[in-house]
Amino acid sequence: MLDIYGVEVSSRLLLGTARYPSPKVMADAVRAARTEIITVSLRRESAGGKAGAAFLDLIVGLGVRVLPNTAGCHSAREAIVTAQMAREVFDTNWIKLEVIGHHDTLQPDVFELVEAARTLCDDGFEVFPYTTDDLVVAEHLVEAGCQVLMPWCAPIGSAMGPVDLPALRAMRAHFPDMPLIVDAGLGRPSHAAAVMELGYDAVLLNTAVAMAGDPVAMATAFADAVDAGRIAFGAGLLEPRDMAVPSTPVIGKAVFS
Repeated sequence: MLDIYGVEVSSRLLLGTARYPSPKVMADAVRAARTEIITVSLRRESAGGKAGAAFLDLIVGLGVRVLPNTAGCHSAREAIVTAQMAREVFDTNWIKLEVIGHHDTLQPDVFELVEAARTLCDDGFEVFPYTTDDLVVAEHLVEAGCQVLMPWCAPIGSAMGPVDLPALRAMRAHFPDMPLIVDAGLGRPSHAAAVMELGYDAVLLNTAVAMAGDPVAMATAFADAVDAGRIAFGAGLLEPRDMAVPSTPVIGKAVFS
């Protein structure tokens, strides 16, 4: 079980709800992913009158925990206001905190991010910060009150997969007891398995499932990959070697003359 802010969940795959071809496909993908937590942008939910209300009804009907998202915010002030509105709409203190600093890479503005995290934690929010793999920034987020860290492995929606495995490995080693969720940049189920094999606690993704040819099948594939990576990490992975090692013992081998 994964404990996040005192809530225990069995699934280690968190799924986004944007960019699906239809609400039905999104709902089917959420079920296929076996996820217990989905992210929802306040802008997506309130996109307009009856449409926004219908989307919220659909989300509630899925029976999973909602993690509101400050997607699209570019300053601490904007993210704080959005988080406060999301708490009213979704009736939760959970918030996925995004403060975007670069329009092309969608890289977080880490200065605004830390400022927003500190204010929101002081206000009773339980913050899930979308951040880089920088250890110094991570330390500041923890000092601000965050009990979960969500480092990227590549730019949002890029599908590049983990581009800096040593950095992700270092973050896992630096925060051995902190829930770490890889967020952004995963494109294939094998990417999810790779970061889970590093000992990460969960992954969060959206585009790789929503934009797939068959989102429901892809959600199933990611769910299986996350489980496989976690099991492999727990089983104890064989580390790479710089020489061959025979799998068949040579001692006691029959000799034919």
